[in-house]
Amino acid sequence: MRKLILAAGLISTLSACGGGGGLFNRDRPDEFAVSRQAPLVIPPDYALVPPAPGTPAAASVDSSRAAMEAMFGGPAQRSATETSALTAAGRANAAAGIRSSAGDPGTEVVDKGATTRDIIAAPEGDGQDARAATPQQ
Repeated sequence: MRKLILAAGLISTLSACGGGGGLFNRDRPDEFAVSRQAPLVIPPDYALVPPAPGTPAAASVDSSRAAMEAMFGGPAQRSATETSALTAAGRANAAAGIRSSAGDPGTEVVDKGATTRDIIAAPEGDGQDARAATPQQ
């Protein structure tokens, strides 16, 4: 009986291997029949007029300025207080290139003394460590 069950199991197992093709005869695309498609072509726009010679390009955009405006929204208007403070400080009288000549080695500097240096070098804050003492003369 045991041999009969074993023989029936073996025959049923081998019968699954025949005929239908299974994994190897299924329909699939032919890899050699694949062809490339032509690239897309943008049709010309006949409504556009070529620019006149010598005129600047219409699409010239300053990318850094566009990025700054996208992030921060462009320059903000100054308040009346800030405008009056700048006017009182002499905003109209400032030299245009003063920032480039401030660090120049040929710039003449007036020595204000040790007190001014101590005040500038004092640590930030409003505690005891932030105070600068002036010597009595």
